[in-house]
Amino acid sequence: MTTATTVKTEYEAIIGLETHCQLSTNTKIFSNSSTEFGADPNTNIDPICMGLPGVLPVLNEKVLEYAVKAGLALNCQIAKYSKFDRKQYFYPDLPKNYQISQYDLPIAEHGWLEIELVDAEGNPIRKRIGITRLHMEEDAGKLVHAGSDRLSGSSYSLVDYNRAGIPLVEIVSEPDLRSGLEAAEYAEELRRIVRYLGVSDGNMEQGSLRCDVNISVRPVGRKEFGTKVEIKNMNSFSAIQRAIDYEIERQIAAIEAGDRIIQETRLWQEGAQCTSSMRVKEGSSDYRYFPEPDLAPIEVSNEQLEQWRSELPELPAQKRHHYESELGLSAYDARVLTEDRSIAEYFETAIASGANPKAAANWITQDIAAHLNKQKLTITQIALTPTNLADIITRIETGKISNAQAKQKLPDLLSGISPEKAFAGQELITDPSVLEPIVDEVIAANSKELEKYRNGNTNLKGFFVGQVLKKTGKRADPKLTNELVEKKLNA
Repeated sequence: MTTATTVKTEYEAIIGLETHCQLSTNTKIFSNSSTEFGADPNTNIDPICMGLPGVLPVLNEKVLEYAVKAGLALNCQIAKYSKFDRKQYFYPDLPKNYQISQYDLPIAEHGWLEIELVDAEGNPIRKRIGITRLHMEEDAGKLVHAGSDRLSGSSYSLVDYNRAGIPLVEIVSEPDLRSGLEAAEYAEELRRIVRYLGVSDGNMEQGSLRCDVNISVRPVGRKEFGTKVEIKNMNSFSAIQRAIDYEIERQIAAIEAGDRIIQETRLWQEGAQCTSSMRVKEGSSDYRYFPEPDLAPIEVSNEQLEQWRSELPELPAQKRHHYESELGLSAYDARVLTEDRSIAEYFETAIASGANPKAAANWITQDIAAHLNKQKLTITQIALTPTNLADIITRIETGKISNAQAKQKLPDLLSGISPEKAFAGQELITDPSVLEPIVDEVIAANSKELEKYRNGNTNLKGFFVGQVLKKTGKRADPKLTNELVEKKLNA
């Protein structure tokens, strides 16, 4: 959960995000070419995505399913009737010279998602961000600029059409965001949702999730929006936040200096930490949309819609609320556990197997998470099952083993050794009649330390407890050991 900051200003920012999300289908949106990432340039291509004469696109049904599920998860109204359109523009990475997208009849509209922040006092803030629309479209190819030129920086460009025809959904938010912090949190929550659904991997470094920001500023209290500027070329959530914060300051400074803000597209320059002008922003009329003649309209039946709705998992926000209100977890623990669906499922299986929720949360978010980070693993790649984690927690809570013993054996447990084998012969000594003679023996063997203790150096109690634990191979119950040692020392 991110801490919200409040800056007193006579201006406010109006921010909306356009997010392109690549769908995790095996083949492209209108053809059977592979969507594999990292393939050699121009190997995942075919006549359809190359726009050759005489070919006809066919909609990948999985794309429609994933788009509808994403729309449902974002609380959108799913259109019973929608269509594709041709969006005209000419660029070397778009071989057809038009993009098949959706314009006036998208697949989903009028939704929302919830973001969570905390204020300066640590109190949670929840805010709904409206979703204007979600529509399907195809991606363009990729230009690679190379060579060296004194003026332009590169002397020639190469084009890779592997991405041409990759299936996307574009998710357009309402202008409900007011800061870079809120925008970054919105984008993160959107990625959590599509990952939970399994419709996208959301990897920004591979271009699977790309956000364009629309931002304007206006004096506080004015209803009319200021002139909108779009920012592109952000490859991380922190970059989104920094780019927006910079652009807010730039626009306010321009207004106060009497300069005119123009509607344009700007690029975020990561190295210089600033935005720079790229081109004057086009309007929808510049794209000359018209209905795609080669694709039939889309009709989603009630039966199909309810089938896809029934397949939706519990989403991150729902899980966070459930973990906090019903399981008594902190907002921090709930957020960490729900960041990834596989971690949430691991946690839920552990508590279904009898683990105390708070204890399970501590093990997963601390000791197990440290191991995953160090070894660069996911929780699905470790051999410690959630059922065995529940067994370990139960052994600790029933006094059979100590927390220290469990942590000491954790590397073995993570490698797949069962709790029965790991703790064989290691159960704690909890019988006072067995432990008391050992305490007597330790005290008798350390008469000098006993004398110092009784002369006022009470810190030596820890020394005697440590000696008992050492003598029993750390099998002595720590609580009982402390009680017996204190009783004997003060006799």
